[in-house]
Parts: sequence; structure tokens; C-alpha cells
Amino acid sequence: MRPLRSSAPLTKSARVLLVGNPNSGKTTLFNALTGLRQKVANYPGVTVEKKIGLLEGPDHVHVELHDLPGLYSLSANSLDEQIAVNEITARQTPPDLIIVVADATNLERNLYLCAQLLDLGLPALLVLNMMDEAERSEIHIDLAGLERKLGVRVLAASAKKGSGIEEIRRALFAALRSQANVKTGFWQIPKHIAQICKPVTGWFQANAAMGARRAFAEALRTISDETVLKSWAKHPYASELQGLVKTSRDELVKQHIPWRQTEAAARYAWVDQLIAENVRHGPAHRLTRSEKIDRVLTHRVFGPVILLAVLLVIFQAIFAWAELPMTAIEEFFTRMQEAVAAAMPDGVLEDLIVNGAITGVGAVVVFLPQILLLVFFLALLEESGYLARAAFMLDRVMAKIGLQGHSVIPLLSSFACAIPGIMAARTIKNPQDRLITILVAPLMSCSARLPVYTLMIGAFIPNIAVLGFISLQGLTLLSMYLLGIVMAIIAAYLLKRFIIKGKTQAFLMELPAYRRPSLRSILWQMYDRAKVFVLNAGKVILAISIVLWFLASYPRAAAPAGEQTAQATETAAENFEILNSYAGRLGKFIEPVIEPLGFDWKIGIGLITSFAAREVMVSTLATIYNVQNADESSVDLRETLRSEINPKTGEPVYTPLVALSLMVFFVLACQCMSTVAIVRRETDTWRWPMFMMTYMTVLAYLGSLVVYQGGKLLGWG
Repeated sequence: MRPLRSSAPLTKSARVLLVGNPNSGKTTLFNALTGLRQKVANYPGVTVEKKIGLLEGPDHVHVELHDLPGLYSLSANSLDEQIAVNEITARQTPPDLIIVVADATNLERNLYLCAQLLDLGLPALLVLNMMDEAERSEIHIDLAGLERKLGVRVLAASAKKGSGIEEIRRALFAALRSQANVKTGFWQIPKHIAQICKPVTGWFQANAAMGARRAFAEALRTISDETVLKSWAKHPYASELQGLVKTSRDELVKQHIPWRQTEAAARYAWVDQLIAENVRHGPAHRLTRSEKIDRVLTHRVFGPVILLAVLLVIFQAIFAWAELPMTAIEEFFTRMQEAVAAAMPDGVLEDLIVNGAITGVGAVVVFLPQILLLVFFLALLEESGYLARAAFMLDRVMAKIGLQGHSVIPLLSSFACAIPGIMAARTIKNPQDRLITILVAPLMSCSARLPVYTLMIGAFIPNIAVLGFISLQGLTLLSMYLLGIVMAIIAAYLLKRFIIKGKTQAFLMELPAYRRPSLRSILWQMYDRAKVFVLNAGKVILAISIVLWFLASYPRAAAPAGEQTAQATETAAENFEILNSYAGRLGKFIEPVIEPLGFDWKIGIGLITSFAAREVMVSTLATIYNVQNADESSVDLRETLRSEINPKTGEPVYTPLVALSLMVFFVLACQCMSTVAIVRRETDTWRWPMFMMTYMTVLAYLGSLVVYQGGKLLGWG
């Protein structure tokens, strides 16, 4: 039953798959096993993220541990699940080992997938995660009994607490060393059903080089699932298989057995028997802790109010908690500029490094604390199980616009970044709903917009209390996020009604139990996000900052003597230089178009450059204004914006109304080339990303126009 070849040498490299249901703690276990030794890539031909952890065992053995997308069975219902199934069932490159992660508190559901995986006949381990929660719920599991029945090593663990990790690591390398396939008897199925499946089983044995056990399992899946049957369409003898499957299905119908439910009914009957023999439950009549909490948090009246309060607290905290580290980062870059300027001789290179590279990068990195706080709170809500409840409550709103609750998770994920949010839409089965979700996800305010919001709010929105305890700055930030949500809902409704029509499917979603968030897991997510922001976005920001410095510095031109004398100010001379630079000419070219929005040509340059990455808007302004005031490069950007005067009118360039107009533009505009690229990849056409850019740009222009011109009519200008 276990190690058949215990003396076999351990291969020097191996591929191990980590497989399990969603919410089984699979990724927490992955992080506990691999630590910092991880890399992220995409599966070939798609943008599904692939997380790979690196393990090193005895004798310098290298193991790649793949954290596959969660799935409930080998019958895939989404792109994510199909990728996972393809990795598991790959005929050319089968995995060296499968680690099945099951939630110990819900074995009835988790063992269904486990049974399917064991039928593949590959080396496997079963890890019962969350054993601490099972014990608290008075669930007693006979591990030895499960091992005897399943024929694989069964291990207990609590990945969140770090218990059982070393035992899993040792078992992993021992299983690779033994290279033992799963050897156990067939799980029980009614004989008359097995007889009906026999011709299809024989076909797989004869034409797919499968052993008896795997052939039987594949036959059962093929008879029960049309998608599995279609996956064999390219086989030379596919027509023969289709005929055998049709005959088997007809026979099942004659015996009043729904063929689509054949596998599920048979497996669950076996799982129920396995549970009855090896698992003892405590009293069943008591409400669980999660059920008690849900009576309040998902209440029809109190639930939405609590959700709004949670969001308000988050955005208040983003401002209050980030102030100290932001000041420290600002001071660090100021001192760096001073040190570099003092160490280098005056000249073009010194100007480039101080006023181009350091100024541009520093102006964006200063917002890292606020981005990390946003990721922290999103991870906290997800880890605790509350994010799923938020999706459940918002499903009522989604249903009214023709979408389903499955769209909520991608939209909520887009608060961190639209790219993973768009990728998360693969879990939506309805193709029309998936497309609509992709097209409206960029309207959710991602973390890249946060630097623009906080710059404008910090500079022009007074830090006063509303109703005595609510910060006006935090309230303004929340309103930007709510505006994006409202416009996404309206856009989705219009798209569903007039452009991308289709029927709405029923919403089915698992609500995980409430759990104490793992600080380690949250810190991992913050680390990943910081790495992406600093390394990936930082490269773009650095490159654009250098380009902008060049465009804003050349061609160098001094103001005519008469004009200098007339203006008689250093600021006027500097304005002449920037105005006649390449950047100034570009900004002046588009200024007539954006002037009705309250924007000048300098903001126009930022709107163009921020298409590379939204946060580049901040570094663009910093670069332009530092070139103008090169001898005052350490002056805070907010102070510089507040003191900027239009030389023609003598009025401030930036006002609270201009700041509000600019923030509304950034809420509604698609200022992100990466998002456009990912939509192109997900939809496999340029039609929809071009449509998305067009409608969002028009929406942003109109929204900003209404805010600015309406504000002026009301006397707010």
C-alpha cells in the first residue's frame, strides 16, 4: 500500500502539485513550506498566474512546488479550474507527486476531489489542514483508518499556526524517494453502473494506455461530463468513444439514472461511507460561531451599514496611519538629493540624477505606506472571511443590474489592482457577465490612483472634522472610491441592457468560516505587493522620470532680456524655460482640449505620461516643478502646487475645485496601458480594450467637465 521501492534513488529535481478546494488553506500551506523562495509566472498561452515555490531536500534535491488554482472537482467550470485540471492530468509530463490539501472541518466536500485525484494512480499525500479548528468543533478523525482506506499517507496540520509543516516536508521527500503509485482497491460503486461503464473503460485501456483504475475513473467522468468527452475530440478513435459513451448514457436513462449525476452520486455515496467509518462529530444542534456572527454581519439592514462603516474606517486609517512613514520617506529622499548634489559637480548628469531620477521615483515611493495599508486591510478582510460576505451582500445590487455575485470578487479585487481583478473574472461561467465585469473593473479605484488622490487631498482639502469626528480628507477619499463603484454599476447596467445582452445565472458561493487572520499571510501579501510596486512600477517610473527630465529641460532657452526685465522675477524666467521645452510644447498642444476641465498644460503632460502607470502623474509633476525650481528641489510637492501662480492671470493654478476635477478624471479614465494589455489578452481581440478605453475616456472627460464647470457656476472656483 505504501513505498513499493523504498530504496530507489531520489531524483535531483521534481515537480510537486499542491491541489485543494478553495478556502482549504492551500496557499497558507504553500507559503509555510516555501517561505521567501517563490517565483511568479504565467501558464503558457494564458494570463493565469502560476506560483512556484522552491524546496531543497537531502542531497541537494530541488523541488518545484506548484500552488494550483483552487477547484472542487476535475470537472472544470472556469478557466482557472481548467488550467489546474490540465496540470494534474498532463499525459506527457505527469507530476512527480500530488499533495491534496483538505479542510478537516469539511471532509465531506473535500474528499470528493481527493477521490478523483487518487484514481489517477499518481504518488500522493493527503494533508488535513485546519486540524485545530476541527478539534475545537469536536470533530475527531481516524487518520490511520483513512490511510488504510485511501492507500496514501494522511497528515494532520494547521498551516496558519505552523504545526505539522516539518512532518509534511519530510513526507514529501520520502514520497518522492519511494516513487510509489497509489495502490488500493476500487472504491465501491453499484455493480450495474460499473457494468454499464465497462465498454468505455475498455476503450481507455486500449487507446489511452491507462491502467484499470484510471481508465474506470476516466470512463465515469466522460460519461457524466460533456466537457470531458469533448476534450478527447482530437483522438484518432474519438468517434468510437462517442458512440460508446452514447450507448452507456442511453442505458443509464433506461434504468432511470440521470447520466450527468452518475459520478457525483456514486462518489458522494462512497465519501459518506468513508466519513461514517472514520470521522466522529460533536453535537450537531448547536449554531456555529460563524452562523452566530452572520446573523449580524449579513443582516439585511445592519449588514450594509456595517460594511459602509468598515470601508469608512479603512480610508480614515489610510490617511492617519500613513502620515508618519510618509514623512520619513520624504525626508529620506530630500537628504539623498542634498547628498548627491553636494557630492557631484554641477552639470547635466547631476541635474539628471537629482531632479530627474531621485525626484521622480521619490515622489511615488512616498505613497508606498498608503498602498501597503490598503493591501493590509483587503488581506485582513479576505483572511477573516468577511470579504466573501461583502460579495454576498452586494449580490443583491449586482442582481438588479443583471450581473451575479461572482462579479463582486473581481471588482473588489480591483481595489488593489485592476489586473488581478480582471484575471479573477475567469471564475465567472457566463461569458457575457465575464466580459462586462472585465470592462467595468478598471472603474474601481486601484492602489495606483491612490498617490494622485492623496496628493490632491493633502494639498487642497482641509484637515477638518465633519460632524465632529469624521475627517474631511478621509471622507473625500472614500467618495472617490464610492464614485468608482457607482459608475461601475451604471456602466454594467447599460452594457448588459444595450450592448452585451444575455441571461443572468443563479449565484452560488461558498461562505468560508470566520477565521482569525494570519499575520504571516497578510505580511506575505504586503511584501508581494511592495515588491511589485517598487520593482515593476519603479522601473517604469524611473524610465519615464528620465525621459520627462529631458523633455522638460531641453532645448535650453533663456528668456529675452527685455522680457526678463519686464517680468523681473526668477519664476517668470523659469516658466519661459519650461514653456519652450519639448514637454511644454506638447502640453501646450493639448491645453485647449483640457482647459475646460480646469487643467493647464503641465497637468496635460501628466495625463499623457500616466498612461504608462497612473502613479507616474505624481512623478511627472514633481519632475516638471523641480526642473523649474532646481535650487529648491527639497520643497514639498504639495507646497509647490499650492503656491503655483498662473503668470497670465495672477491666479492660483491649483484650487480645491481643480483638484476635485482632476481626481474625478482619474477615477473614471483608463490611465493604464497594462490594464489595456491584459484586457486584450483576456478577450483575445483589440475590439473590447479599444471600446473600454473610449467609453472610459469620454466618461472621464464629461465627469471632470461637469465637476469643474458646475463648480464655477456655483461660485466654488
